[in-house]
Amino acid sequence: MDTRRKFLSFYYEKMETLPEIKLDPKKTALLFVDLQNQFVLRDFGDALESKEEGDWERFIPYHDRLDGIVIPNAVRLLEFFRENKMFVTYGRIASLREDGEDRAPVQKSEGWNNIFVHVNSFAAQMIKELTPIDDEIVVNKTTDSVTTGTNYMHLMHNLGVETIVVSGIVTDQCVASTIRGLADGGFKVICVEDACAAASMVHHDAELTIMNMIYCDVLSTDETIETIKKFL
Repeated sequence: MDTRRKFLSFYYEKMETLPEIKLDPKKTALLFVDLQNQFVLRDFGDALESKEEGDWERFIPYHDRLDGIVIPNAVRLLEFFRENKMFVTYGRIASLREDGEDRAPVQKSEGWNNIFVHVNSFAAQMIKELTPIDDEIVVNKTTDSVTTGTNYMHLMHNLGVETIVVSGIVTDQCVASTIRGLADGGFKVICVEDACAAASMVHHDAELTIMNMIYCDVLSTDETIETIKKFL
């Protein structure tokens, strides 16, 4: 089944024919959002904190999805983009100050989104499977969105990028706010459904349904790779 059709919202459910996705691989970039040690590893960072607080059981399905689906698909995308000499970029949460005072208020708030990761820490690094190499752009953010408070869109415009393929976490927060920013910034966006995750599938599916066809095209990893191959 076409992933876009699976996630059609109220606004588009009557659309019989979905528009064809057209792109130029030379003007297409891959963006990984927040796939960092702090948020992905099971024995470190957020996972360790949830275990210490006795709240780990709720997050096991989320980490199962990361380990079994999201990370393998992110690696597939990374290898495909590198093999075809396409742009690879990363957006990561990383405070420049050791006291974290450069964070946006939303990341100083109480609860889930109270995030402090220093730029030089192990926590801030992208997971080893997605380690950036030379010429791959990494931007540091102290906001949820990669597009807010960074020069990411400016860099992409400088490179002549028109389409951005997004993979990352969490779907309903940093991924969603990034995609909306990119769309408003004039970019075509593909959100790779099985290379993203939210804390629950309810949140994941709901956010994709909201964004699909308005702010992005929601595709699977297979569909994304096959779509790009058509234009290579």
